[in-house]
Amino acid sequence: MIEARHLRVLRAVAGTGSFSAAARELGCTQPAVSQQMKALEQSAGTPLLIRTGREMRLTQAGEALVRHAAGILAGLTAAEEEVAAIAGLRAGRVRLVSFPSGSSTLVPTALAAMRAEHPGTRISLVEAEPPRSVEMLREGDCDVALAFRYGGASHSAAEWDDLVVRPLLTDRLVGLVPEGHRLAGAERVGMAELADEPWIAGCPRCRRHLVEVCEGVGFTPRIDFATDDYPAVVGLVGAGLGVAVLPELAVESVRAKGVSAVAVEPAVEREVVALTLPDLARVPAVAVTLAELERAAAR
Repeated sequence: MIEARHLRVLRAVAGTGSFSAAARELGCTQPAVSQQMKALEQSAGTPLLIRTGREMRLTQAGEALVRHAAGILAGLTAAEEEVAAIAGLRAGRVRLVSFPSGSSTLVPTALAAMRAEHPGTRISLVEAEPPRSVEMLREGDCDVALAFRYGGASHSAAEWDDLVVRPLLTDRLVGLVPEGHRLAGAERVGMAELADEPWIAGCPRCRRHLVEVCEGVGFTPRIDFATDDYPAVVGLVGAGLGVAVLPELAVESVRAKGVSAVAVEPAVEREVVALTLPDLARVPAVAVTLAELERAAAR
């Protein structure tokens, strides 16, 4: 295998015309230059230099290798500089995927801090709900996934065992009823009190969990409308078309016009986390992104 250090010596010998002059240029001894040239010729499998008295000239193979060495060494130097820039957060990128209410609450604060502190690091954002966001992480389509899972869900125990999990916050679900509803303004509402109401449900995972919670207190919700769009949920409730439960992050991210938010029992919570792969967690830009998301969640 041809090594970069041997190519540097070959270029010095070709440029200066002798081992001793090359040694002075490289800041080493003449025997060291001779030894490295022997090693390079062994790797190449052919002579690279012809020595005639004090004169030294390249063979055809030597000329070809010197010609390629310029590009190889230049590319290696550029690669070293780029890696150093990424390691020092002067460059690099982070691909982030988030669920919508996280995108409108946690993500802007975290990304603004990243841009202020590390302007050379580029961050992209796309939206996806779990489990799709987690699949994107495992498939290599993103570097950090903002995700959530509900407490007590049967599939939760081991679903992220292969990932680095950074807990961010516990997001409690709140009930939404129209402003003129009989329960508007109530301090606390039992889910069973909403058994006869038409329901507006959110994303598929939230919808599934809503059904589980309602069945746990003795009824199956009649879901008249289902939408992944939180403003649409609020709008439908505000128009008197049903009731809903939404995470506090989602309520915080929309203008809750025409609705009344009430605490529900039993308490329903979801764990909001940032996820990445173990190898990615050691990448400086990814590590800083995780830290900034954690700080945003603590505010």
